[in-house]
Amino acid sequence: MEEISWADFEKVALRVGTIIRVEDFPEARKPAYKLWVDFGPEIGERKSSAQITKHYSVDELIGKQVVGVINFPEKQIGPVISQVLVTGFADENGDVILAVPDKKTPNGAKLH
Repeated sequence: MEEISWADFEKVALRVGTIIRVEDFPEARKPAYKLWVDFGPEIGERKSSAQITKHYSVDELIGKQVVGVINFPEKQIGPVISQVLVTGFADENGDVILAVPDKKTPNGAKLH
């Protein structure tokens, strides 16, 4: 694995946000949801697509805080323009488990 510098790490804007809306994404090639995440007043609401249907239902995602990369360029995913990469870890089957703070955190807070 290649080492990176602290300056490299600081370029990645990892922020916490709260999922405020979720919809099924039937047009996706693999099962996915459309997510709207509130990153607070400075950053605002961002939309994303996430392949997290194996571990999460729509109802349990509303109000969940997640860690997202907010400074990637927008990416077209089918009919959706993704504005944030919601982060997670693959389980033993390759299904994504969300990376989340373990306590309530202000929306927009930066990962250090």
